[in-house]
Amino acid sequence: MNGSAIAADYLLYLEAQGIAGYESKADDVVYYSHMPEEAMQKPSLGFDFLKRFSGESGDFGAFALQFRLAYDDLDNDLQPQVYNAYFKYKAGWSDLWAGHNRPALGLSSYFDTHALLLPTLPINGFGFDRDWGAGSYKEFDWGNLSLSVTTGSGMPVRFEGNYLAAARVSRGFLTQDNYNAGLSVSYGETLAVMGYEVMDDEPKETALGGVDASYLWDLFEIRGEVLTGEIRDESATAVFLRGGVNLLEEGRLKLEAQPVYLRTGGRDNYQLAGGLSYQLTGDIAVRTMYQYDDDTADHRVVLQVYLYRRI
Repeated sequence: MNGSAIAADYLLYLEAQGIAGYESKADDVVYYSHMPEEAMQKPSLGFDFLKRFSGESGDFGAFALQFRLAYDDLDNDLQPQVYNAYFKYKAGWSDLWAGHNRPALGLSSYFDTHALLLPTLPINGFGFDRDWGAGSYKEFDWGNLSLSVTTGSGMPVRFEGNYLAAARVSRGFLTQDNYNAGLSVSYGETLAVMGYEVMDDEPKETALGGVDASYLWDLFEIRGEVLTGEIRDESATAVFLRGGVNLLEEGRLKLEAQPVYLRTGGRDNYQLAGGLSYQLTGDIAVRTMYQYDDDTADHRVVLQVYLYRRI
């Protein structure tokens, strides 16, 4: 097989990032962006691998594996992390996947933010950014339908009777229509997890429903989401909004603002965040974030240097 054919079969990227910040509550320098237990963002080094499988009629499947070693501020050692790890099969009537992938719930089901600093709702306990299980994704002329059944344990693989079923139907395509709007529902018995840390291994009822939307207009991006229901037997509601503007040539400079309202177990909280991202080169991005959390009265400033280079 010649070099061009091999290059078409797979993609391999080196991923590395440096993270440092200041947290007012701890009055100290921290080496994470959200919480020390969370998987992202932390100083890390790893790779992102994608292998395509083809036949006479074209691509029929793909395998993805994203692995990194991250600095664990809690134990002062390196933590192995598996992010994407799934096989996808094009069945014709649907795209099917099995492994560690995105559950079919809300913005996080199609908006990949794992390398970004601003927190999403899964960081705050509303769903999972990635989960172990299986799912289906089908595109129509008007939009798409996605379904998933996962463990409800997030990053670690745990079987304690836990599970999470989710479904999302949406209209519009961001790449064609500049918008996507969806309805989501989920139900299951989930574990209390932060990153790889299992805070409570007793499965409890979780049921969420919501709406989400993304809209692109000229230099501007707007994304919003509302989720409500129960998380582990406690009433829960979240309202998320993120607005951004892309500046300079090819949008290399992005400014973003993000207010979030959270209510869990009868307790209200809100977070205010803003960020600046600059694409220094085709491989290197520099990002900053400021976040205020009203519940903890914490002010946080974080700097990230992120490398993502094909090798």
